[in-house]
Amino acid sequence: MGMTATRVSLCADLRRLGVERGDILFIHSSFKSLGPVDGGAETVVRALEDAVGSAGLILMPSFQLVPSERDQRAAGWDLATTHSTVGWLTEYFRRMSGTVRSDHYSHSVAARGGRAADFVAGHLSRVGFPSPWDRAPWGKTYGFHSPMYRAYVAAGKLLMLGVDYETSTYVHLVETFYWQHCRSQDPEVSYKGLNRLKLGTWWDETGDLARGRLAQAECRLFNIRTYVNALLGEVTHNPAPYL
Repeated sequence: MGMTATRVSLCADLRRLGVERGDILFIHSSFKSLGPVDGGAETVVRALEDAVGSAGLILMPSFQLVPSERDQRAAGWDLATTHSTVGWLTEYFRRMSGTVRSDHYSHSVAARGGRAADFVAGHLSRVGFPSPWDRAPWGKTYGFHSPMYRAYVAAGKLLMLGVDYETSTYVHLVETFYWQHCRSQDPEVSYKGLNRLKLGTWWDETGDLARGRLAQAECRLFNIRTYVNALLGEVTHNPAPYL
C-alpha cells in the first residue's frame, strides 16, 4: 500500500508533471487509480485548482454515453441533472457548486475557473465541421464554439490521469478534421473511426509528452493542439494502420 494522498501532495505531483499556473487543463480520469486520497474526490479537484491557480481553467468531460442509442440520450438529456457516465471524478466535479456545463446531449463538458462560463457557453452553435453526434437543437459536437475545440485552439493541456488512450475523446476531433479533409475530395465519403490505442502508441513513441505519477496513478500530460495536429498529420499521410 502506498501513502494516502493529500491536497498538498497531489498539487506537488501535478507541478512535477508540468501543470502550471494559468493552464487550461482537460482531464480524463480514473479516480480509483489514485489509490487512497484523504478527502476523496473533493481533494483531487482542490489540488487541480491549486495547481492551475485562479487564472487557470479545469475542464472535464461530463459525457452521457449511456444509453448507447443517441436518440435515447437526446430524449433524456437535462443540463442540470443528467449524470456524467465517464467516471466518478467527472460526476463529482459536475455536481460541485460553481461548476458550469456545456449544453450538449451527448458530449457536454464541465468547467471550473475564471472563464469557465464563457468557455462552455457556445455548444448550441452550429458553426464548425460536422460529426455523427450532431443533432438539433444542439450545436456542432466538435464545432468552433464547443469546449473541446476551444481548448484545442487555446493550446490547453490534456491530463490523462490513470487511463489509457481508449479514453482519448480528442481522437474524435481528429476524426472530424480528417472527415472534412476526405469530404473535400469526395463529398459522399463516410465518417471513419480511428483506432485510439494504435494512435496512442504512435504518440507515445513520437510525441512531446510528460509522464509521471499522480499519487499511485500513471499519468500523461501534453499540449492538446500539438497532439491533435500530429495525429491528423499521421492519419492523413498514413491512414491504413489506424482505420
